[in-house]
Amino acid sequence: MKTLYLLRHAKSSWANPELKDFERPLSKRGTKDVPMMAARFLARGGEVACIICSPANRAKTTARLFAKNIDFDVDDIISNPELYFAGTPMFLKAASLVDEACDSAMLVGHNPAITEFVNEMANCDIDNVTTCGLVELRLPIDHWSDIETGMATLVEFDYPKKSAR
Repeated sequence: MKTLYLLRHAKSSWANPELKDFERPLSKRGTKDVPMMAARFLARGGEVACIICSPANRAKTTARLFAKNIDFDVDDIISNPELYFAGTPMFLKAASLVDEACDSAMLVGHNPAITEFVNEMANCDIDNVTTCGLVELRLPIDHWSDIETGMATLVEFDYPKKSAR
């Protein structure tokens, strides 16, 4: 059994319209949302052995802040350029290449790819994985290379504005 987490980058800033999309930083709200989501992740007993992120500034910053808040070594975060303009096939490929020693992995990226990937993996109908939204999928596999769309079970979908239970 493997666990795949998908984290959409936190809210980004549009304050500087001259910045390229790739370079946009997180907004103040984004930098506040990440530690909150990390705390909720830990409170649910979440653990991650591997974090792979898009190299875009907002995704990389989200991954680093999340990692710091769950005591994951930020130097162990893997940057994957294919997750920047990715679709389901690239997310599936990234997941299939996770180190077999890892029972859990997190992919940090962008929409619409994350929402599409979650829906295709778990045969669900989530309208939108919001910024800093975190999805947990359970995969009935022993090897990451065996991952296929439609095989996952949606365990949790959490996001900053979701009311506490």
